[in-house]
Amino acid sequence: MKAIRLTETLSVSPQLEHQDFAALAEAGVCLVINNRPDGEAPHQLPAAEAARLAASAGIGYRHIPVAFPAVTRADIDAFCAALRAADGAVHAHCRSGTRSANLWLLGELLEGRMTREDAAAFAAARGIAVRDALAWLDRYEAEAAGE
Repeated sequence: MKAIRLTETLSVSPQLEHQDFAALAEAGVCLVINNRPDGEAPHQLPAAEAARLAASAGIGYRHIPVAFPAVTRADIDAFCAALRAADGAVHAHCRSGTRSANLWLLGELLEGRMTREDAAAFAAARGIAVRDALAWLDRYEAEAAGE
């Protein structure tokens, strides 16, 4: 598993496999967040199976499936709430890790902890594409302004 560390307590990666749950537990992860909708790709680990594997490894599990551009503010809020409620390290995953990273970045932007420029630079330094997230933010801000 190729993980990208976003903060001291949050990492993201592509789709997890069966063996990754034991490795995450050994690394001290207390919560896995799956941002991938079930059935998105053939042979993808279903959320129910991932939840079982997480529980077997002693890790909490949340399934918050999202797909850009259909992400909602509620999706972002659920992701951020899961992070805040976690009592330790969190690992989020999706197909490539980008969706999970973008949910976190959008939370940082919406809660005023990052500017667009900061988010773009942060993402670029880690090889994370943010175009979809920034486009979502543009639409969200336009709707909020009544445009």
